[in-house]
Amino acid sequence: MAILLLAGLGLLALLSWWPSWWVNQVMLRHTKPVDRYPFSGADLARYLLDRRGLHDVAVEPTQEGDHYDPHARSVRLSPANFGGRSLTAITIAAHEVGHALQHAEGDPAFERRQEMVERSVWAQRVAGWLLVAVPVVTFLEKQPAPALVMLLVGVLTMAVPLIAQLSNLPIELDASFKRALPMLEQGGWLSKTDKQSARQILRAAALTYVAQALSSLLNVFKWLRGLRV
Repeated sequence: MAILLLAGLGLLALLSWWPSWWVNQVMLRHTKPVDRYPFSGADLARYLLDRRGLHDVAVEPTQEGDHYDPHARSVRLSPANFGGRSLTAITIAAHEVGHALQHAEGDPAFERRQEMVERSVWAQRVAGWLLVAVPVVTFLEKQPAPALVMLLVGVLTMAVPLIAQLSNLPIELDASFKRALPMLEQGGWLSKTDKQSARQILRAAALTYVAQALSSLLNVFKWLRGLRV
């Protein structure tokens, strides 16, 4: 039984690693040629936002990965995509602008996603406190039962981010294929051969959250294994 559990954890670890590896490979593959376009990802994001009247949405560089911050109303791009002029740079820029459009239009799914993300941050903090408290409670009570209950609650709380990350997928696919891709096609920035590559990049952008979800699931199973022991 223990061997099967370890084998399952190993398979889950592999599954959580592979999407992240594939996403990175797709992004890297299309960063060349580096001067494919006469404008950068930041330039395109600014142009697309202004064309849609979103002049108050900023475009900023970040070290925290490409994302749209709805609280600051800012499209944030990694250095490679902010200043880059590759197919990856402009495609990711259009994807993040897609999120800004979802926010501006009051997309219900986007709003629900934001609520779930905020709750998951709170849940992770609670899980951290509970898991730290488990050995203390065990020592004070001299009984494993209260600590086991706390550990179980902590594990269940850790599952909340998993649900939040999985709920991201429809929002990401909408930003990619119903918003970013049409904007790129309408602007005439994709050649016939570029369209398939852009689709790959946009699919990879969405699968980023699948990789994060699988990583969260792996953490939950690790804690469940600890609870069983």
